[in-house]
Amino acid sequence: MTQISPHILDALGTVGPASGTVVQATDVHKWFGRLHVLKGVSLEVARREVVVIIGPSGSGKTTFIRCINHLEKIQQGRIFVNGHLIGYREANGKLVEDREKNIARQRQEIGMVFQRFNLFPHLTALGNVVEAPLRVRHMPEHEARDMGRDLLTRVGLAGKLDAYPAQLSGGQQQRVAIARALAMNPALLLFDEPTSALDPEMIGEVLDVMKALAADGMTMIVVSHEMGFAREAADRVVMVDDGQIIEQGSPDEVFGSPRHERTKAFLSKIV
Repeated sequence: MTQISPHILDALGTVGPASGTVVQATDVHKWFGRLHVLKGVSLEVARREVVVIIGPSGSGKTTFIRCINHLEKIQQGRIFVNGHLIGYREANGKLVEDREKNIARQRQEIGMVFQRFNLFPHLTALGNVVEAPLRVRHMPEHEARDMGRDLLTRVGLAGKLDAYPAQLSGGQQQRVAIARALAMNPALLLFDEPTSALDPEMIGEVLDVMKALAADGMTMIVVSHEMGFAREAADRVVMVDDGQIIEQGSPDEVFGSPRHERTKAFLSKIV
């Protein structure tokens, strides 16, 4: 398994007292036109906790984590990350969308790894990792490059620093994307089905990196159909169906003795 060294994780702010709430989502609703996608979702995630969200396609899983990063706007409810109201400010008891500058600052606390990597094709692997620390955090170039090299080494890509995305496999690109997310020193990592676009033989190399991060205390919310990863790495599994959380518990509880009939039916098809 790929290991993320303790000194790197400490520098990234992922090692520390297991206290506090990182994510607090309360009564979150989201509509796309007349389609009610999220129907009162409430979820708390503690520091160093790994939560894996499962459920059928179209159930609202990806929409929910995109709302956490304010990539989708909510119409009702509240989402806090590290105590900060995400995307909005309170005005006379109502939500008013915040200024883009403030939203951008909030997003610095949240790393997100997408299905399709979203790497800059004109930048090398190292260039992709250091771009945000240089431009957003104004980190000195030599520090950013040292950090970028270390992170790429930790995700098993020491020999690919100067490779462009087109020269990398899907699994390698996704590992670059994980290193890029870590480079911003996030309090929280969101993963949106990070292995769904990969060939089967490349899935394991990405999951190994994610397992190492989980073992070393990174706070993570993972939308995934990889039940093996959920069993091994999750502290909690959350089942979403039709825009609602219908069941949650430890992997043993959810996989071993699910309570909701919809959970039983879903798991019977994929486990």
